[in-house]
Amino acid sequence: MAALPVIDTQKFDVEEFLRQEQSKDLLRFTTAGSVDDGKSTLIGRLLHDARGAYEDQLKQAIRGGEIDFSLLTDGLRAEREQGITIDVAYRYFATPKRKFILADTPGHEQYTRNMATGASTAQLAIILLDAKRGITTQSMRHAYIASLLGIPHFVIAVNKMDLVDYDQQVFHRIRAEFAPFLTRLGVDGAYFLPLSALKGDNVVDKSKNMPWFDGHSLLDHLESVDTSPITVHAPFRMAVQRVVRPDAAFRGYAGQIASGVVRPGDEVLTQPSGRRTRVERIVAWEGDLEAAHAPMSVTLTLADEIDISRGDMISSGPEPVAARAIEATMVWFDSKPLDPAGHYLIKHTSQMVPARVESVEYRVNVNTLHAESVRSLSMNEVGVVHLATARPIFFDPYRENRGAGAFILIDRQTNATAAAGMIVSATEAGTESAAERLARLVRASVPPGAHLNLPAEEEAAIALLRKALQGFFRHE
Repeated sequence: MAALPVIDTQKFDVEEFLRQEQSKDLLRFTTAGSVDDGKSTLIGRLLHDARGAYEDQLKQAIRGGEIDFSLLTDGLRAEREQGITIDVAYRYFATPKRKFILADTPGHEQYTRNMATGASTAQLAIILLDAKRGITTQSMRHAYIASLLGIPHFVIAVNKMDLVDYDQQVFHRIRAEFAPFLTRLGVDGAYFLPLSALKGDNVVDKSKNMPWFDGHSLLDHLESVDTSPITVHAPFRMAVQRVVRPDAAFRGYAGQIASGVVRPGDEVLTQPSGRRTRVERIVAWEGDLEAAHAPMSVTLTLADEIDISRGDMISSGPEPVAARAIEATMVWFDSKPLDPAGHYLIKHTSQMVPARVESVEYRVNVNTLHAESVRSLSMNEVGVVHLATARPIFFDPYRENRGAGAFILIDRQTNATAAAGMIVSATEAGTESAAERLARLVRASVPPGAHLNLPAEEEAAIALLRKALQGFFRHE
């Protein structure tokens, strides 16, 4: 490794250095793939060769006199013992061109929910494939989840090319097999890259062992990919997190801008009140601003006195959808399967709303992308569901606006995060009648593998149910 440049402290301008660092744009990216595809090794090699690893980290990663690059990111004791990634490891590094935040996510199917969490804010996903083993189910699962999460850029890194003698045909065969799957997911312009994380081929520097590949190295591609935030060009959306009222003369509404740009004088809509007003001031720590954009956190003051509280939405442009019934794609996190009769909370933007799962439309088979009819979802499964909320939520479809279309589902009994969801659309508002609720509860009470044994004749079935439910009747 080349010696680090010597800095002349007499000529070194700290203020100029900080200004240059702040002017660099930021790329958030994640790695995903099957177990032993080399994700942690790739990130360790990238950190090492890009001079993003600290000296103490390098010392701890030395095994047998050589650096074990995977240990630069596998920080948990269980990870080091088992040789796998369990939790999401976040690392920060910078080059002269750009700053990076990377998430090394688990490859094992058991930790798919961790992968979804780590990828939720990423702008680019690196999907690793083992050149010797080829495409695995988990590789397809992670590519599918990354596409669901709306990640705009994909790198398909065919790793361990050194184990197949840097064979060009192996790389082209894997690309020909995987590209149609990505097309079915709606992923366009994926960058296929042959590399060896262990040997350093095409990670930071171009590989001399693969002269047949004329593309950029991984770091060159990461430094050149477009990072302009799509959310800035979307309609303005800001969920109120806190009403700021330090004295009688000031009333402001604080929150993080999910998308768009806002300026003093802009007309905005407040929901659920439905009233329109204008932005008077944009207040930040450094003072009043002439404009603010996603993902800045600011306080807005409005020209009119409006009853606004935490969870309300301030927006401009096309109105957000307001609905109490939605269709959503969900990744199930909880070890306890989805309970159709269960009580849940939706955490959407800054509001928490009681909700119920009206139905599971289907589960997605990640191998075939086919829909499978099920009544519930188990841990790490992906499905499309219909949800009903106790009061309206204000959203844009996730495909149009990640910030205003994402939510998590919380089990009200255990307070566990049960699922992460992406809103597809609003559906017919379903006000559940007492009969419908009873039917849903009866269906949900049937044990797995069992069938509801009721007479075919309606009168006989009603009589049997009345007898079974006799203790629940109350006579006025």
